[in-house]
Amino acid sequence: MYVCMCNAVTDSQIREAVEKGATRFGQVRRELGLASQCGKCGILARNIFNQSLELNVEQEQLFYAVG
Repeated sequence: MYVCMCNAVTDSQIREAVEKGATRFGQVRRELGLASQCGKCGILARNIFNQSLELNVEQEQLFYAVG
């Protein structure tokens, strides 16, 4: 789904950035150009980022607990 219409950024791109190691929203914002035009996407983008980061951390913990 498109999160940022101004820069055609999708939720998948945000999740992919987290999977690649982004740990701060500012990193993703700069890399993808989020909230750099009208700013209306900022809250939704941050929510998607936070959820993705939490899921990524949970998956890492499961991996290490078993591994």
